[in-house]
Amino acid sequence: MTNWIRKALLLAVSAAAAAGTLTAVGAPVAHSRPAGPATPPLAWGPCAPIPGTPVPAGQQCATLRVPLDHRAPGGRTVEVAVTRLRTDRPEARRGTLLVIPGGPGSSGVQRLAQKGEALRASTEGAYDLISLDPRGVGGSTRANCEIPEADRHLVTLRSWPAADGSIAENTGRARRTAASCARHGGPELRSFTTRNEVRDIDRLRAAVGERKVSVWGSSYGSYVGAVYAQEHPGRVDRLVLDSTGDPDPARVAYGWLANMAPGAAGRFPDFAAWAADPAREAEGLRLARRVEDVQPLFLDLARELDRVPKESQTPGVPLTGNRLRQALQNALYSDTAFAPLARLIRSAQDPQGRPVLTPDLAGALPDADAALTVAVICNDVRWPGPDSGYARRVAADRARHPLTAGMPANITPCAFWTYDEEPRPTRITDEGPSNVLMIQSLRDPATPLAGALKMRAALGERARMVTVGQGGHGMYLGNGNACGDRAVSDFLVTGKRPAQDTHCPN
Repeated sequence: MTNWIRKALLLAVSAAAAAGTLTAVGAPVAHSRPAGPATPPLAWGPCAPIPGTPVPAGQQCATLRVPLDHRAPGGRTVEVAVTRLRTDRPEARRGTLLVIPGGPGSSGVQRLAQKGEALRASTEGAYDLISLDPRGVGGSTRANCEIPEADRHLVTLRSWPAADGSIAENTGRARRTAASCARHGGPELRSFTTRNEVRDIDRLRAAVGERKVSVWGSSYGSYVGAVYAQEHPGRVDRLVLDSTGDPDPARVAYGWLANMAPGAAGRFPDFAAWAADPAREAEGLRLARRVEDVQPLFLDLARELDRVPKESQTPGVPLTGNRLRQALQNALYSDTAFAPLARLIRSAQDPQGRPVLTPDLAGALPDADAALTVAVICNDVRWPGPDSGYARRVAADRARHPLTAGMPANITPCAFWTYDEEPRPTRITDEGPSNVLMIQSLRDPATPLAGALKMRAALGERARMVTVGQGGHGMYLGNGNACGDRAVSDFLVTGKRPAQDTHCPN
């Protein structure tokens, strides 16, 4: 930050203090005069049931109508499903906390149902909690690409190369998916962007009557939160960025995918140590006697399944090498998934075994879910074109990171995407309030530490970072590290951050 900006900020703070308009730490946030465009009040009511997720008593849902194109606010509108869970301690309330889900593709309504009670307890009732289903998700306006079912399985929607490393099939699939989305997605699909999610969030903030909101964003949601704070710095009270990727505008989305290869490599030793632990013997889940033998075992099994897929308990959907590799990627997010992965491996090794595939591996995604997953990452930034050397990069990545077999470096529909206008991702900078706390695993398979450190550098003195020795993805109230949870909760309740970046051991 330049000296003249520092001086200007100091003068502004001094003037505000003299006028008595500064809010003390812990004081309620003024919210009687919402900033931004007028938004009609929301009609809150009961939330619809969420399969597999109990909805907390008191959680309410509503529909927020927002412009399809915020540059034409008087034109067509779309629906955004929103939700809230009010504090159970009104006397302790200091404001509203916005929970931003990850993905792209995760539901904020479901996220609040999953985390709301724990979040209220951890923040001592200091906040009303709100969230949203971003466009294209859950109860919000959806779009379809009419992608064939065979192309909507997780192992085909993600570009896993063929057993020999060839990407010819991936290239053909990426080309036809992009063409189908261009033909059938319409203006709704083209509106599924981070920038529009940020604009919709600001409409939600105004609709609940707040001048400022605090924010907890996880995974992709942390990037959304950082962009919101960059574009609306005066409307964010306290900002928590949980499990964060590299914000470089030239590598948004494309760089996140590429970073999953070293991320998986850095996280796998946690699974290997677990799978070689003698404690697994009694459970029948010990895969090797030595930690160093677990990775060769896994890679050999994946290659064998490449050659001879194994019949699973889902008719017509065998366990292939790439399905096993995808199961590993899923399992690395949390230690609680290690045992199911080990059972899958054991079943695949058994000549008489018929592996049980989890639903995300056993069937195709609904077309609207597949469309959304593709659309946001393609709409946000221009990816390298189809002739930019994907085959060469995949071969190098397969050699360097065999666990991910070249998938993170591979071609996607974004290489063939068409744009109404050139995408311009927001650049995150150190210009803004010093009100950001980052929390990050040292061994994150999806948003590895190297990317998070680039977000930390971009934010400068605006941020402090708490690193956590626990492996996995999603740290706050997610992976059982009491030290990390306490640091975030203390910040949200009191506004106090560590004086400098700090570490929580496992």
